[in-house]
Amino acid sequence: MNRTLIVFGILLLVAGLGWPWLKQLPLGRLPGDLHIARASCRLFLPLTTCLLLSVLLSLVLWFIRK
Repeated sequence: MNRTLIVFGILLLVAGLGWPWLKQLPLGRLPGDLHIARASCRLFLPLTTCLLLSVLLSLVLWFIRK
């Protein structure tokens, strides 16, 4: 468990330092992310972004465990 927390801490640190470049990625604006805007409410469902991030995170964790 300690190793996992250290790895997640390092990943958060890298993501924080790389935020100026990470926010330029098209995450949240991929084809398949749903944007529904009505007069009284807005709904945003990032389906494709969540799927892509899930696959990437699964691969990273698989490589760490191996």
